[in-house]
Amino acid sequence: MFSTRKVRIFDTTLRDGEQAPGIDLTIEQKVKIARQLQRLGVDAIEAGFPASSEGEFIATKKILEEVGDSVEVTGLARANNGDIDRGIEAGLASVHVFIASSDVHLKYKLKMTRDQVLDRIYESIRYAKSHGLIVEYSPEDATRTNEEFLLQVVKTAVEAGADRINIPDTVGVMHPFRFQQLISKITSVSSGRIISVHCHNDFGLATANSIAGVLGGARQVHVTVNGIGERAGNASLEEVVMALKKLLDFDVGVKPWLLYDTSRLVSELTGVPVPFFKAVVGDNAFGHEAGIHVHGVIENPLTYEPMSPEEVGNFRRLALGKHSGIHGLRKILEEQGIYLDDEKLKIVLSEVKRIADTGRKVSAEDARRIASRFLSS
Repeated sequence: MFSTRKVRIFDTTLRDGEQAPGIDLTIEQKVKIARQLQRLGVDAIEAGFPASSEGEFIATKKILEEVGDSVEVTGLARANNGDIDRGIEAGLASVHVFIASSDVHLKYKLKMTRDQVLDRIYESIRYAKSHGLIVEYSPEDATRTNEEFLLQVVKTAVEAGADRINIPDTVGVMHPFRFQQLISKITSVSSGRIISVHCHNDFGLATANSIAGVLGGARQVHVTVNGIGERAGNASLEEVVMALKKLLDFDVGVKPWLLYDTSRLVSELTGVPVPFFKAVVGDNAFGHEAGIHVHGVIENPLTYEPMSPEEVGNFRRLALGKHSGIHGLRKILEEQGIYLDDEKLKIVLSEVKRIADTGRKVSAEDARRIASRFLSS
């Protein structure tokens, strides 16, 4: 029985994340990331789109061989037999089938009627199930789909035998309150199937919408490491995982202490830097300069940190600048083996602030150099 507090993490870094312009991973790089995702403890890895290229096919096959014994490995397939066959040829036991459902996609991209789309959904899922596959179905652009038709789409996929239904906010137009309501309605017609959510970040709401989807009844979330992906990116794995764990007390199998290392590995291999202010894994996520904050954190980190850096494999960083106080300066100097009384610390702090006021960044080495004049006195 699937726990009502368990939320599956479906990682699509290697598929939707890699679709971002400028990211083209080699087969070896994709396998390396997949191994790290396996160690991290995600529930499913979307290895790629096997029908899109020979490289994607080989990468999917190799990832399956490397990690398929301990984590679900799936591949993307359009709702046609050829794509599904390519997944089968790669050895997949799980496939992620999609076809769009919004009127704008039907009219301008697919050139299909609603009835034709329903038929294609049913036929493709039945075909995949006849080959013994686990099937997750996505109505692309679900959140711009007529709601009555979307519910009909979900019911059709369920009737065809889909194991999971994923609801993509393909162009990130949802807001949390509306998305929670939509997922709640979809859950009510899904006959007990796991509902998944796949949110894009066009309005900066991907993480918030993902959490709202879970509150609406979803029990799987599609994510990417560092939130990489097309346009403004996808829901960030590290943000979703920690919000579900720390704020809502859901059961998530990911090992949080590996989040920072995973983030840095993906950044290194994709060439996409992690933003300085990125939640959870950014270099400033546990950074402090203001004297009041630093004093509080030194006394008890809970004063200004909602989670510990060690919990996610990150590091606390105390910075020096115009807002620094004597407590932070003392801590930084003592970490370098320098111990001064309060009067001398005040003189050093005054010099640190003078330098910072010129716009220059002040390092721990600068503080050591300034303080060194007092070491023999």
